[in-house]
Amino acid sequence: MMRLPGMPMLPGAQFYDRGKRRHPRQQTLMHYQGIQMLSDRREPELVEPNGIVADPKCPPVPAQINSLWAPKATTKLPPWLAYDKQVLCFSAYFKENLTEIYHAPYQVRKVKIYFYLEDGTMQVTEPKVENSGIPQGCLVHRQRIPKAPPTDREFISIFDLNVDIDVQIFDRIYHISGCDVFTRQFLNRAGIFVPETQQEPSDPTTEIRKRSGLKQTASSCPSALPKRHSFAQFLEFDRRVLKFQGYWNDRSEFGDVRKLEICYYLADDTIDIKEKFPRNSGREGPSTFLKRGKLPKEFTGLPLPGQQTAVTLLNVLGNNMRDVRYVADPLNTGQKPLHYYNDQDLQIGAVLNVFGRSVVLTDCDQFTQSYYREKYGIQEFESQPIPQRSDVRPYTQGGGMATRRLPPYNGWGSHEDSEGNCITVEPKPPQADFKKLFKYDGCILRFGAKLISAIRDNAERDFVISYFLADDTIQIYESSRRNSGFLGGEFLKKARVPLPGQDMFGSSRPEYYRANDFYIGRTMTLKDHIFHIVSADEFTLMYMEQHPSEFPVADIQSIMQKIRDAVRPQYKQFVLQCKPDGDLGDFTTVDFDTLRSTLLSYLSKECLLNHEIVTVCRYFSAEQAMPPSCDRDRVRAAAQLELKRALWNSVDDLNDHLSHINPACKPYISAAQVRSTLRGCRLPFSLELVEDILMVLQRNGQNEIEVRDFLAFFNMRNDQVPDIAPLNIAFELCPKLPFLHKGRLVDFTWFLAYLGLEEELKRANS
Repeated sequence: MMRLPGMPMLPGAQFYDRGKRRHPRQQTLMHYQGIQMLSDRREPELVEPNGIVADPKCPPVPAQINSLWAPKATTKLPPWLAYDKQVLCFSAYFKENLTEIYHAPYQVRKVKIYFYLEDGTMQVTEPKVENSGIPQGCLVHRQRIPKAPPTDREFISIFDLNVDIDVQIFDRIYHISGCDVFTRQFLNRAGIFVPETQQEPSDPTTEIRKRSGLKQTASSCPSALPKRHSFAQFLEFDRRVLKFQGYWNDRSEFGDVRKLEICYYLADDTIDIKEKFPRNSGREGPSTFLKRGKLPKEFTGLPLPGQQTAVTLLNVLGNNMRDVRYVADPLNTGQKPLHYYNDQDLQIGAVLNVFGRSVVLTDCDQFTQSYYREKYGIQEFESQPIPQRSDVRPYTQGGGMATRRLPPYNGWGSHEDSEGNCITVEPKPPQADFKKLFKYDGCILRFGAKLISAIRDNAERDFVISYFLADDTIQIYESSRRNSGFLGGEFLKKARVPLPGQDMFGSSRPEYYRANDFYIGRTMTLKDHIFHIVSADEFTLMYMEQHPSEFPVADIQSIMQKIRDAVRPQYKQFVLQCKPDGDLGDFTTVDFDTLRSTLLSYLSKECLLNHEIVTVCRYFSAEQAMPPSCDRDRVRAAAQLELKRALWNSVDDLNDHLSHINPACKPYISAAQVRSTLRGCRLPFSLELVEDILMVLQRNGQNEIEVRDFLAFFNMRNDQVPDIAPLNIAFELCPKLPFLHKGRLVDFTWFLAYLGLEEELKRANS
């Protein structure tokens, strides 16, 4: 039930809220600070977000509301939700009396008054003023503020806050001078008139401070230098460092050219120098060449004890040690001034006297260049060369073999281990290429090979050469045959095999066999044995065809360009040799042997390798894999057997899931939806059985599965198939034989179309 605020509960002044659905009872008991007591707190009533009632805690009296009509039925929300993040902001000031300042009887302090609409709380803050000398910030924390007596039982509401009125907050009177745009619009929407913003009075203390500052500026001498605080340099140049590169040429007996890094700190004009140790220099320990401090320009040697004192003595009076008196020189007339290096003395090519050691600056970083360019206008920063000793042989990781000649290989260990023993005293094991190891882990290229030998029995032996892409190693196994006299097994252990014809006991590393050195028809020498590669497995052929840039023998474009150039002068004879009858229909095929013999009649075996012929025949293959044979009744019997094992009988859940994913009740759904239904309803099927089920279900022209056939497939009540014996579903239910005869039959029509010589011949004749 709703009524106008301030109206009596009489007929005609009450209205029922037809949209209200919940009528809970108020809570009468509460637990407060460990005490069980009666709850007399009233919950805030629901308000309209755009209504005229702005303060939920303090409803307005009828005189404050212009409308006498019943509020319209709108959606009402709790105050903390209707007025969430809505704050009224007022600008105000108060005058504070001063008793210690003669020329200013008071000071004006400007504040901000915030009124939070969600709970009727207020907060007073004072913006900080620079050099004000008083603590500023939050003056009154957020809370509900009571009114001044005698109405101190009530709290300040929005009807007590307006422009050009005084409000008392805890014995301090604030005068509101303005508000922001949101506050003005909100109060106007609530029917409250807001006056124009007033001008705030000036603060006498601020005026006095400004006049005193102007007097000090005018009284100071214009020709005098501005006074600079000793701490200002640190605040301005903190963490700014000028970095130079340099060297010290040690001319002693065991001296060397020391590379140094000179840092000049702009914050306090100090310098520190660190030494950069070259590789294998034999030096270790801290790299500090000069501890941070001011560096004097002149150095004549270390002072004797007592030579440098803080006070200069003019005369010493007295005979014994007890009655000694002395006269000090307050002017320090005999003390010699010390001059230190600053940023003006540092530049490329300058020589610094570092306590008797001449340090030459050769280069600087980008920040140093920009600093000198902005401050001193220097534009050229050309690096100076660093002298090198004649007896030093530089070594680099990448080009070390070019600058240092290593001793020849002695046959112990690998070449990398021998190089490590010659380069450093503490050798480390060679680092493997882990990125290549992770990328090609498990990738093995396998080739079938024959051993070329004058002995007949050795020529009949079969070998499998495995090349591991992860570490470029080779392993050879021999296939065993009955009654051959050879046991078979491992013929060559896994290792890198160097190319033949190299000096194995030289200083440089030998070259090893790579993956592109292996292809069908290649004759190669491996460990003093000659092998002829005659075949390759399917993975090897597919990998080589997918990486034509690494394997030129599998690049179909370059191979066809080679064939195109050789066949172009005698194109018609080439076609007749492949198809003597001249029958070229829409689908014409030739076998592998015919195409191979024809191509070799135009190109020699050195120009067209056997692997390239295999690549062409595989690319234009006319063979197609046989579709997998799956018996529907056999697959259905296997599926029902799995359902019986798991005691599954949730056909209703299956129908509900289909209704959820197919709300339009379409007769056909996609295979992905059927697969998700089988997995979502937790049918006890393996992945292989799910694929076999999808293969035997009825489909339409768009390759979608029929819903009715899918439901009937699992209906064991009406249509049950005979049970079958348990079997291996992955291999025995629907045998999936690999397709290993690709390339035996070539699509000759596609081959001629790729050559494109027919079109050239037609254009030439026309």
